[in-house]
Amino acid sequence: MGKMDKLDSPVLAGAPHIFWHGSQVTAEARRRQAGQQAATLWLTGLSGAGKSTLACALENRLVAAGRPAYVLDGDNLRHHLNSDLGFSPADRQENIRRSAEVARLMNDAGLFVICAFISPLRQDREMARRLIGADNFIEVHVSTSRKLCEARDPKGLYKKARAGLIPEFTGITAPYEAPLAPALSLDTGALSLNSACELLYQQLSRRFV
Repeated sequence: MGKMDKLDSPVLAGAPHIFWHGSQVTAEARRRQAGQQAATLWLTGLSGAGKSTLACALENRLVAAGRPAYVLDGDNLRHHLNSDLGFSPADRQENIRRSAEVARLMNDAGLFVICAFISPLRQDREMARRLIGADNFIEVHVSTSRKLCEARDPKGLYKKARAGLIPEFTGITAPYEAPLAPALSLDTGALSLNSACELLYQQLSRRFV
């Protein structure tokens, strides 16, 4: 049985007429085909920390090495899948829930998934870990300082937040809870893009079959 079969019951709670339809392809067969044990790298950090840039660099490195991989970027998903969500605590949590479910499906298909989300609250990241599965979830703190992130301000968001134009902006008027025990902590103010990308690549290399 594949991973999805183990995580989901045959009948959906509260919807007795909806049933799970299992695949004839096992998780082991997908692993052999992909040549890797899939995982999700969850990059969390402040806006401007370098999460998306790092995620895309790693995706390019993996694909060039013949390793199926895909980036799930928070802003990109808000253009489509999560376009109906705002930035209230409940909407932020739903944003993470949906994104984690997508990552789980992509892992089940055998891909490395690199998620780039501010995901400021520990409880929401723990929810993502549970949904994806602890064995396949690798939390990475892109720990670039708020001072440097604000100095970069590539989208002009900090300036708008300081002017009161963006309420509940993480790091300014809303909290960011740093991971307590991440698998990696990467400060893009101290590391080059190539160096940070290499550290992430080595983190995944133990899953190469």
